[in-house]
Amino acid sequence: MSEQTDVAAPHPAYDELRRLLREAATLQSASSIIGWDQETHMPPAAAPLRAEQMAVLSSLIHERRTSPRIGELLARCEGDPSLGADPGAAANLREIRRDFDRHTRMPGDLVREMAETSSRAMHVWRDARERNDFAAFAPWLEKIVVLTQRSAEALGWPEGGVMYDALLDQFEPGMTTAEITRTFQALRGGLAPLIRAVADSGVQPDVSWQRTPISIAKQEAFNLDVVRRMGFDMDAGRLDVSAHPFCDGIGPGDTRLTTRYAEDQFPSALSSTMHETGHALYEQNLPKGGHFGEPLAEAASTGIHESQSRMWENLVGRSHPFWEWALPAIRQSFGPSALDSVDVDAAYRSMNVVEPNLIRIESDEATYNLHIMLRFDLERAMLSGELPVRDLPAAWNERIRADLGLEVPDDARGCMQDIHWSMGAFGYFPTYTLGNLYAAQFWATLRRALPSLDDDLRRGEFGGLLGWLKENVHAHGRRFTAPELCERITGARLSHEPLLRYLEAKVRPVYGL
Repeated sequence: MSEQTDVAAPHPAYDELRRLLREAATLQSASSIIGWDQETHMPPAAAPLRAEQMAVLSSLIHERRTSPRIGELLARCEGDPSLGADPGAAANLREIRRDFDRHTRMPGDLVREMAETSSRAMHVWRDARERNDFAAFAPWLEKIVVLTQRSAEALGWPEGGVMYDALLDQFEPGMTTAEITRTFQALRGGLAPLIRAVADSGVQPDVSWQRTPISIAKQEAFNLDVVRRMGFDMDAGRLDVSAHPFCDGIGPGDTRLTTRYAEDQFPSALSSTMHETGHALYEQNLPKGGHFGEPLAEAASTGIHESQSRMWENLVGRSHPFWEWALPAIRQSFGPSALDSVDVDAAYRSMNVVEPNLIRIESDEATYNLHIMLRFDLERAMLSGELPVRDLPAAWNERIRADLGLEVPDDARGCMQDIHWSMGAFGYFPTYTLGNLYAAQFWATLRRALPSLDDDLRRGEFGGLLGWLKENVHAHGRRFTAPELCERITGARLSHEPLLRYLEAKVRPVYGL
């Protein structure tokens, strides 16, 4: 897809509409910058002012996005047959209409209050998690829940649906709670026998090498090399450290990602870095140069975005060919250590253990999805009022015990481990598993298109894979909906079956099943 609009003839209304959207996106990019700063470098005492800054900016952005002038221009463009006949412009206008209608349903004072409250809540969450003090965070989570309920009511949901549908639709347009429930039930039904078979096998791959102490400076240098090899343009972005890894595509020429390190957990840092770089590559290769502020320069959905991060983290980063390159590269980078006694097969097996973990982002590919299902259920229960916020720790701990067979030692490693609820991102968690599903389905297709992929990975060369993703996923932005993009790429609707096939084919040989 060209970086320029497909429309050849001048269209003053369409051009003005695009200009106004770019102005709103430019304001949003300023908000993103101070949000990134809040997570990386902001001094703690600046939190109250930062919340006020975020609130003011959110109000200004909301005013721009809901201005009557945008409504007038959009209506004129929708009535222009020449624009309707152009696929790019028609898709752009379809998605602009969707966004405008959603924005105008949200009261400006609610948008401002949510921005200010979530900014303060994130600061409280970070401190409370550090001190394992859920009681300090709970009042803020209660406020977030109430504001989220008000937001869902303002947005509305289809007849026959539920409140949660309004929140899902923000991240995965058209997705419903009923469809997520069906998909998760089918996936759980397939995962349970595999996880049980692994537990019954008695096989325990040696993972002790993963705890080899590696200086953070060496880890940072190696991860930066991996980020560059994956194709991330460091002249148009940066890699930093935060309490919870994230990526923010701020605008053309500026994509920020973060990771986190511990001296005795370098594989975890590598996985987190590859995950966020998958997001960052999507952001850098969306057509922002010609369409910044327009749907054509935005991700098809959060699930599609997560497919990119989960693909690089897992389908690439946990593959045997990748470790054929990575293990020698790690030894060369880190110097003499306990890693010298590990061979590629052992490294591969240990990167693909199926073992319940308290922490979502450190979980294996199979049990990870149980974490998402838990969060999906608990956040719906909080929003419905069935689960009071004060009872969240007990409910969380019980589900972890039932689903994973683990005891939660504290709330920092339990219900406070994720940043999402402090951000007000209810409805986001299901997109992680949707991302796993999309990634597996895309992977089956791209492997047929790239017969030399394994050989490329063995050499630490990722250009062929990135090129395929640029052409088939990144370049389209929101020209296609997520279901349309999935069918366009794979010829089939999204299904849980490719992920199950992928996991069965990987896990059973690792455990000799």
